[in-house]
Amino acid sequence: MRKVFLLFTVLLSFGLLSACGSSEQFDLTEGNTLTVGLEAAYAPYNWMTQTQNEFTVPLNGQPGAYVDGYDVVVARRIAEELNLELVIKAIDWDGLIQALQANQIDLIIAGMSPTSERAKTVNFSNEYYRSEQVIVVQKTSSLVNATSLNDLSGKRAVAQLGTLQNDLIDQIPNVTKLTALESYGAITQALRSGQADLFIAELPVAQSITAANSDLTYVAFTGENGFEVAEEDVTTAVALRKRDTDLLEAINTVLAGISVETRNGWMTAALERQN
Repeated sequence: MRKVFLLFTVLLSFGLLSACGSSEQFDLTEGNTLTVGLEAAYAPYNWMTQTQNEFTVPLNGQPGAYVDGYDVVVARRIAEELNLELVIKAIDWDGLIQALQANQIDLIIAGMSPTSERAKTVNFSNEYYRSEQVIVVQKTSSLVNATSLNDLSGKRAVAQLGTLQNDLIDQIPNVTKLTALESYGAITQALRSGQADLFIAELPVAQSITAANSDLTYVAFTGENGFEVAEEDVTTAVALRKRDTDLLEAINTVLAGISVETRNGWMTAALERQN
């Protein structure tokens, strides 16, 4: 806590400077840059690759690295329809909203659910994908025969830090909730090594992980046997700064022109490319 007063003064000055431009909306002029933030580590929504193809976009500041996935296809469609130059940055999940508020990026397109808590600080577009929550387990586990959350009682569950899935663990009776991890790579390793009995994921993510790990499978529950989720928890949306209302309207117009069939086709294709 050294030099607290000086730090406070600097932060206050920075805040005042930032506030001066806080009323300025994103400039939708044709040819301007649209900077999107995502993890590049959340397949099939987004993942990093060294191979360029017709779907990839170079990762800003990372020579030779590209990003592919469902989110990238959505970002490209938005940028193309708005006649903007797309730039994509890889940012850790828990830093995405901070990066948006600090004007380091203009949008978050990262499989993010438009929760009421997040909506306190950012605006969300209409949904661009709808999914369901499942559990991932080892194929040799008795949990492959689970038909309800009650069958998971007493098990060790893990999820990604700062996500809906980490909160959903609390719905499992008598669960041992393990410390949340930063990435699905670490979560998958925890399951495969026996440190965890299960983890929760969105269906496309579970499909991607189990396709890449033949010793794992996923289990879906039906109706009241599964997780209780709000509407906001089964959808993903684009996050924007509160002030960028013109950009929000423009994005919603683009999304309205993309059919459910097209969206599902994009996800299927992303799964096939990633695997």
